[in-house]
Amino acid sequence: MKALVLESKKNLSLRDFPITEKTGPYDVKIKIQACGICGSDVHYYLEGAIGDFIVREPMILGHEAAGVIIEKGDKVTNFEIGDIVCMEPGIPKPLSGEVLAGMYNIDPDVVFWATPPVHGCLRETVVHPSQFCFKLPKGMSAAEGAMIEPLAIGIEAAKKARIQPGDTALVVGCGTIGTICAISALAAGCSKVFISDVKQEKLDIAGSYANIVPVNTAKTDLREFIMKETNGVGCGIIFEASGSPRVYPDFFRCAKKGAKVVLVGMMNGTVPIDVAYLQGMGITIETIFRYINCFDRAVALVNAGKIDIKRLISKTFKFDDAIAAYEYAAAGHPDVVKVMIDLT
Repeated sequence: MKALVLESKKNLSLRDFPITEKTGPYDVKIKIQACGICGSDVHYYLEGAIGDFIVREPMILGHEAAGVIIEKGDKVTNFEIGDIVCMEPGIPKPLSGEVLAGMYNIDPDVVFWATPPVHGCLRETVVHPSQFCFKLPKGMSAAEGAMIEPLAIGIEAAKKARIQPGDTALVVGCGTIGTICAISALAAGCSKVFISDVKQEKLDIAGSYANIVPVNTAKTDLREFIMKETNGVGCGIIFEASGSPRVYPDFFRCAKKGAKVVLVGMMNGTVPIDVAYLQGMGITIETIFRYINCFDRAVALVNAGKIDIKRLISKTFKFDDAIAAYEYAAAGHPDVVKVMIDLT
């Protein structure tokens, strides 16, 4: 079938690819209609690897997708042919210790789209377990459905923060995931969310949402700003979403006593942390890796109008222009949040 294939580092082709999948009794076959380009996709394209995950042979990209069911197994009862669904891209091993402990996101044997050597979903059709598919309500587009995967990360971050109604939060980093963390925090009950970055264009996008306050740290001292805005108390919730070692350990100084800090951004290497300061402040640190049972929540929030995800789709390319879409996404335009590929 036609697919976008990463042949090797910085070498993409849109070609027929020899892949066959059988629809099992609990599976559905989906014609892909929309697929977003994730930062990890771009990283594989530019570098050919992310840590120990190395692209050693041609691999189909893409893991943020939605489409229409065109075939279903005889044991599938919760979907019908013609339903539009989004898909959770990682399938864990059913009886792994992590799954049994309720942490399927860290199952070491998870089969996750577009993570070498697993092929992704930027192709004509995929076969996927129905358990990991989620029906989109009437009126929700496939492009919005493709945004549910990154939104699930924001929902997971909000869950880990244990937000209480009226909390004030700070998000460090205004990329795609940082912005999604901010809108997820508002949906979870925060009254105001500050978000910091050095790129004004991205801050302007986040600041277009009500109750999100952008802070350009190239021009403003973040701690001074936060303390002024919170009457010297600090923020009760902090999300680190930049993945940059340069923000450590300073952002901890924006926290109020008893604050919860959620580390969302991933990075290589180590960073300095003042443990005694954190202990004296009573700060709790949580980490996230992907998500646990968040897709249904994300769909419900978008459908209820609690989260507007459409405005984060910056540019859409047709499937025939998928290579140009990746080149555009890799260029790092400061006013771009999400690049979408339309396969209809």
